[in-house]
Amino acid sequence: MDEPSKAAADTRERRLHDLLVAAQVGDAAAYTQFLTELAANLRGFLRRRMARLPDEIEDVVQEVLLAIHTKRHTYKPDQPLTAWVYGIARYKMVDLLRRRRLDVKLDSIDDIDEFLLAAEQVPPGTRRDLDKLLNQLPDKQRLPIVHMKLDGLSVVETAKATGLSESAVKVGVHRGLKALTSLIRNRR
Repeated sequence: MDEPSKAAADTRERRLHDLLVAAQVGDAAAYTQFLTELAANLRGFLRRRMARLPDEIEDVVQEVLLAIHTKRHTYKPDQPLTAWVYGIARYKMVDLLRRRRLDVKLDSIDDIDEFLLAAEQVPPGTRRDLDKLLNQLPDKQRLPIVHMKLDGLSVVETAKATGLSESAVKVGVHRGLKALTSLIRNRR
């Protein structure tokens, strides 16, 4: 992880830690903010790992938040928050995959820092508007954008998921973003 990313992860870790610690001593506003910010991180984190199950992401986010809510008293402030949350998220994701009888592939503990950088920064309603615009694009443009830019897959992973060549994926993203820009300008 490069230095700016590491610094951002450290800052987010401190912020979430401080919010949860304040919540543990009764600060309801801090707890609400903690859950809001954590949910954004969880969505981004899970989106990268559950790209093939996008409809299940919100369910897993809610399960993780519920588990954290019921076990928040067990969090020890002298321990890293991210490791605690990451462990809960992994178990909830694995539970879902097992229920679905899908192969379970656990990620390395080394990507804990990535959890902190995975925040979904999309305001409510924006995704719906984006989906409307994306649905106007042909599959060769829409699918590479969805897989790479929204789900966080690589070019190789997107090529496998869509059946397109790697170069077609790159061209699709380029042309699709250009087409989206045009659609947005024409809506004004």
